[in-house]
Amino acid sequence: MGAPLKIPDVSAMTGIPEATLRFYRHQGTGPRSFKLGRRVMYREEDVLAIEERYANEPTPAA
Repeated sequence: MGAPLKIPDVSAMTGIPEATLRFYRHQGTGPRSFKLGRRVMYREEDVLAIEERYANEPTPAA
């Protein structure tokens, strides 16, 4: 297990804007997060898992 990731780290890793990550956290749809003091942190495993889930999710038909 690596060091916990901050929101800017996850944003750089995934290409998802920081504001969108905060919105996903509010909705409960993004990677699992936790608070370390006042900071919101993510585990790298959780970020990779959510990327994998969205990569394999079929796109809805138009």
